[in-house]
Amino acid sequence: MAMREYFKNLSRATKADFITYALVIVAFLVVQFLAANGALSSSLQGQIVPICAYIVMAVSLNLVVGISGELSLGHAGFMSVGAFVGVTVASSLAASVGDPMLRLVISMLVGGIFAGIAGFLIGIPVMRLQGDYLAIVTLAFGEIIKNILNNLYVGVDDRGLHFSMTSTAALGMDGGKVIINGPQGAVGIEKLSNPIIGFLLVMFALIVVLNLIRSRSGRAIMAVRDNRIAAESVGINTTKYRMMAFVVSAVLAGMAGALYAQNYSSIVPKKFDFNTSILVLVFVVLGGMGNMRGSVISATVLTVLPEALRAINDYRMLLYAIVLIGVMLVTNNKQLRQMVDRLKGRLARGGEDDDEVGELAPEGGEA
Repeated sequence: MAMREYFKNLSRATKADFITYALVIVAFLVVQFLAANGALSSSLQGQIVPICAYIVMAVSLNLVVGISGELSLGHAGFMSVGAFVGVTVASSLAASVGDPMLRLVISMLVGGIFAGIAGFLIGIPVMRLQGDYLAIVTLAFGEIIKNILNNLYVGVDDRGLHFSMTSTAALGMDGGKVIINGPQGAVGIEKLSNPIIGFLLVMFALIVVLNLIRSRSGRAIMAVRDNRIAAESVGINTTKYRMMAFVVSAVLAGMAGALYAQNYSSIVPKKFDFNTSILVLVFVVLGGMGNMRGSVISATVLTVLPEALRAINDYRMLLYAIVLIGVMLVTNNKQLRQMVDRLKGRLARGGEDDDEVGELAPEGGEA
């Protein structure tokens, strides 16, 4: 009874956050049950880790696009930093850290830190811009990171790590192993990623982002988004809070990249190009700007959908495009949105009169 009263007294935003956590936990348990009973195909089981990585990417980008109000087109660049740093760290620790899961966690943390540093350095010039200019600059930085990785050679031997921007011969190694081989990318990766760590990363990303949004800093970020001049007039440091959202987003993207890369035996820089940034942006827009639960659902559905339509290979991308267009038309229909809002309001109040829809989350977020 006390627990029931506690949940009854929570704000609608907090209840919505708990529902999001519960949906992710239930979905993970269902997937694990189906996999244990052989009800999932091998291809779908292989997609669980990429789905987790894309969910984290969508949630982190939504922090920048939906909550901070900035259009970033270089999010895949931070993912690539985390991916290649994570692979390098995991390979370097192979001899000293025997536990694969511990190595994976360490590599994800280090990958996230380096991606955050890259986000901070990129944010210094980027945070001086707005709108289309910011989008173009983030796109350019994403391509710069990809081209740097295309010319990066990394190896490890008994003397430690070796780096070169020319060739593997220039590494000057005494035996050892080449980890990153220029345009061929990271090769010979030990597959450390698993669905449990992927699920934990999704929960971590949701907890970080949702708690940031509900905090004082999150309210300051949304105030800057809604009216920058008004925010500055009441003493809010606009650059600080925009940078905060940008760096947190980059850290989470880097951790997702490390998880994603170590699900494969090899990974190339081309995988993290402009198309990947646009794909993640589609997840955000389709799920709803500022709606973290929507980002989770859209990232999952749009990652599984092409594989689910593989039986009709000649038409699957056509159907994929039709689904995207249909969903966007439905979500932008005011009458349908009002109907959904009324239904959600009625369910939230336990069937009471629904004259008031209630407080809405920022930019189409959870009601």
